[in-house]
Amino acid sequence: MENSLSMNGGDGPNSYSKNSMVQKLAIDQSKIFISESIEEVLQPGKDSEVFSIADLGCSVGPNTFLSVDTIIQAVQHKYKTRAPELNMPEFHVFFNDLVSNDFNTLFKTLPLDRKYIAAGVPGSFHGRLFPESSMNLMHSAYSLQWLTRVPKEVMKEDSPLWNEGRISYAMSSSQVVEAFKAQFFRDIEAFFEARPAELAPGGLLVISMPGRAGETQPSKAIGAHFFECLGDTLSDMAAEGLISKRLVDSFNIPVFFPTASEVKEAVSKFKHLSIEKDGNLCFPFCVDSQEHIQLSKVHVRAFLEVILSTHFGFGPELVDELFNRYPEKLEKLMKTRLSTDLERMSEVLLLVVRND
Repeated sequence: MENSLSMNGGDGPNSYSKNSMVQKLAIDQSKIFISESIEEVLQPGKDSEVFSIADLGCSVGPNTFLSVDTIIQAVQHKYKTRAPELNMPEFHVFFNDLVSNDFNTLFKTLPLDRKYIAAGVPGSFHGRLFPESSMNLMHSAYSLQWLTRVPKEVMKEDSPLWNEGRISYAMSSSQVVEAFKAQFFRDIEAFFEARPAELAPGGLLVISMPGRAGETQPSKAIGAHFFECLGDTLSDMAAEGLISKRLVDSFNIPVFFPTASEVKEAVSKFKHLSIEKDGNLCFPFCVDSQEHIQLSKVHVRAFLEVILSTHFGFGPELVDELFNRYPEKLEKLMKTRLSTDLERMSEVLLLVVRND
């Protein structure tokens, strides 16, 4: 699964680097939260030290560079205002993602005026990545909603949880929803289990991720219906014999959108981690115009094309056909009464600190 979870690489018209404006809007929203978290909680270290930063799930840019710049500016401000007697540390930034990530594009597009030394760290953030107590600040934006795998019981045709005819959990049975939720907890607990050893004492972990507002039911989240529209498009193509119905039935997107309370529950299981600050913002995007429909089309293609091509064996022509049809389903959703009853996505924000 890991080899097919990467975003579209390169810098072409369908690449993630050219089609991640929606994520950028969300990251822009979280800037104040990040800056305030560093101002309120970060403790400047000893003189002349290196300040190590990791961006977990960095993809190919450019959003990861914006996040890093926000972090460094906030740390510099904290040192200048709260510890002027100390020398400003050097900044070492580690960009992490799966081994299948397009690190070549990432490093080709590094800002020329950057104020840090850059390094790449390939590997899953669901396990250890760094030496003990080596990280001052770790950041993850819009990555933790991705699962390491689709739940096993959902993939078996003879299972009562076989998710036939759907490509996501949100509109399925409560048992399917619970299976995805359980997989999310397994994955995010593995993520949090790895971090205390890597963070220096007092080190910060800043998380932003798409989720559900309050205790909104999965079926009421607008993000789930983006996937439902894509599933309907795939089913149409299967009915016309363009793709295999069996492959449609066995395809599930490995993603789960949690509530803030579910993420907090996972953190609470680790005694060396404590939540110092949290926030919840309304995701700055919804499908309410033709412009937004077209924007949704290119964004969904940028982050799902690899996994779709891997599962279905799509060539470029079928991928084009799928995403040429997809806007029709989004437009139909926009025009129904159902769309007015859906909740916009929520942006879950957490500041977690390693305590001793």
